[in-house]
Amino acid sequence: MGEALHRSGFACFVGRPNAGKSTLTNALVGAKIAITSSKPQTTRHAVRGLVHRPDGQLVLVDTPGLHRPRTLLGERLNDLVRSTWSTVDIVGICLPSDERIGPGDRYLVSEVAKIRRKPAVAIATKTDLVTSDRLAEHLSGIGALGEQLGLPWREVVPVSATGGDQVELLRDLLIGMLPEGPTLYPEGDLTDEPEETLVAELIREAALEGVRDELPHSIAVVVEEMVPRADRSEERPLLDVRAFLYVERDSQKGIVIGHQGSRLKHIGSTSRTEIEKLLGTPVHLDLRVKVAKEWQRDPRQLRRLGF
Repeated sequence: MGEALHRSGFACFVGRPNAGKSTLTNALVGAKIAITSSKPQTTRHAVRGLVHRPDGQLVLVDTPGLHRPRTLLGERLNDLVRSTWSTVDIVGICLPSDERIGPGDRYLVSEVAKIRRKPAVAIATKTDLVTSDRLAEHLSGIGALGEQLGLPWREVVPVSATGGDQVELLRDLLIGMLPEGPTLYPEGDLTDEPEETLVAELIREAALEGVRDELPHSIAVVVEEMVPRADRSEERPLLDVRAFLYVERDSQKGIVIGHQGSRLKHIGSTSRTEIEKLLGTPVHLDLRVKVAKEWQRDPRQLRRLGF
């Protein structure tokens, strides 16, 4: 008997903002490695999640939503999407079932169609939000879209990431399309993101909820320090985390802090709970809010904030 075939490689999820890419990534990995929000353009960098199985290892790359950019940050996020799909083995296009296929979807599919000899999978996300008739109509539209734009779908898969419907099937299909290869990451790892990045993202996720519609794009988070409290024993550890939330205007700073600091306290308590789950240790979180004027349009400030 020869050795069982082992497959490994990369698949990326692309789609318009708020198409369910991050929620689907988390469902496939089986853990929260990408933040999610009802606000569009939540994802700002390519987050890699790892799926381990005896027959293969799938590296999922969750990308920002492809959109019409209004700032230098938007342009850089679009560039990141394009550079990601050019390097992976499989491209998964997420098309939410609760929305009609629109010009943004057509543009995205036409761009992916230009990449020759690479499997493309259409994923109808958020199936739990629609009726069976609406889903059938959506799947028919996806099939017609591929034909019209010259992109032959390798598979068309309806899934509900929140309900778990067909997530396992999608995982099987993606691993089955990967090339034969060795394990790329250590068994047990769920992502290769640095802990500081994950912590910053959890803080930003908490800050996104409940703020005004125009504010989410203006928030950036940088973790300045993560150090164990020196006077604590190994039995009673405490991690000191100091982070800055950056906004673009003084008025936005007031929104994030809230009346008598109430909003910032809520951001701190909400994110600290998630950070402690992630790191497995008690955390003391020190949050400060700073103004970096028009940082989304300033190349120097973008570099400083990690873009």
